[in-house]
Amino acid sequence: MVSAYGLNQAVKFAVRRPRPQLPGLPPLTATVTRLSFPSAHATTSFAAAWAYRGLAPGGALYGAAVAFALSRPYLGVHYPSDVAAGALIGSTIAEAWPP
Repeated sequence: MVSAYGLNQAVKFAVRRPRPQLPGLPPLTATVTRLSFPSAHATTSFAAAWAYRGLAPGGALYGAAVAFALSRPYLGVHYPSDVAAGALIGSTIAEAWPP
């Protein structure tokens, strides 16, 4: 998960995509940076779902990761593509990591 987060931050600072800003509709949660792409929450959620699948049912873990990731656009802090990229990064790094 740490490696997935590290890669996420490297991509985030390379791309530098600003978070969504909708006039008259502020985000529903605070953020650490003003950068949006990719979603670190989605990245770490999907990496954790893979890493902990031996400790809890995989379906429940991935269900929680999906719900958590989908909450980010709802909260107004990410675009859907930010979440998709984060999920892909988290899943890819987790699957590539040796057991």
